[in-house]
Amino acid sequence: MSGEEACFEAGIKLGALYHQFIGTPVSEESVGSLETAVEEAVESQRYVVEASVSIDDVEHNRFGYDELEGTMLNVEVVVEKDGVAVEASMDEEDGYPMMRIDGVRDV
Repeated sequence: MSGEEACFEAGIKLGALYHQFIGTPVSEESVGSLETAVEEAVESQRYVVEASVSIDDVEHNRFGYDELEGTMLNVEVVVEKDGVAVEASMDEEDGYPMMRIDGVRDV
């Protein structure tokens, strides 16, 4: 059961990240600080042992400012719970931000 729970926790982390940060104003100048803020927010959550975030393709929208979209995010997280590590990720696939479990292993 702990493998399923660790996978559930990884999914919760990616979903929370997505819904918390989508729409955040961003520019070429602020991309690095936003990546760091997202990483630190995710890493502060229970069971997360590692997070990596990169943001691609920042462009101005039709109103002249930038906002974070799900397809811009490349995220990797590692969650450990009850002796199980889960590697999960989110990135753009066919124009849609896809979340997936990349690996499950005992620790």
